[in-house]
Amino acid sequence: MTHSAPGRPRLAPPESIAPLRRQRLDWARLYFVSEARPHGEEPEALLNAAMAGGAGIIELRDREQPKSVIQRSGATFRRLANTYGALFIVNDDPYLAMELDADGVQLGQDDMDPGEARRIMGSEAIIGLSTHSRDQIEAASEMPVDYISAGPIWETPTKAGRPATGLELISTAAQIATLPWFAIGGIDPGNVDRVVAAGARRLCVVRAIRDAEDPRAASAALFDAVDPAAREADG
Repeated sequence: MTHSAPGRPRLAPPESIAPLRRQRLDWARLYFVSEARPHGEEPEALLNAAMAGGAGIIELRDREQPKSVIQRSGATFRRLANTYGALFIVNDDPYLAMELDADGVQLGQDDMDPGEARRIMGSEAIIGLSTHSRDQIEAASEMPVDYISAGPIWETPTKAGRPATGLELISTAAQIATLPWFAIGGIDPGNVDRVVAAGARRLCVVRAIRDAEDPRAASAALFDAVDPAAREADG
């Protein structure tokens, strides 16, 4: 009988989390963005409603609250994302994303270069990039990013000053995007059918869920509009 060498036991290296994260990204059809304290309240009830309705990605985007509030809310985002098997993304800041144990970061065109974010967060992180034109969609395919958003379709107060792209960009993304992509900008249950008709199969929303009288019902309505099983049954 042979004995192992004395000392600390050898442990197998932890399994990479990257495949699970990218599988969750592939499955996600609805992406919900929220502040740390939506309508001045703790985010738990709203996040529960959004994910119970079908959101597979939740993003924490908040430039107003103090760090302590963002950290507390970030812990709630992380816990509930684990509960629902969803991805937790942080807006703009890869260092904050790592501090909050998020799955990744969402970058704008004027934020940190995706290559630098990848260097900071490593190969297992999920990195998203906002795009607003055909050229940006095409350029994203050559960048170290995992998904993109396309829009804003309609002008929205959550991105004040950003010109609307219209549904034309959604049709363009459907034709040329090589990465998973989410339509964004003013989408709600009343216009989602137009967005889907233009070619969208994934949606990203803020107000449509956050400001809804029944956030879970709003989330479910949006999810059903792009859920592959529901569309197949209707067809």
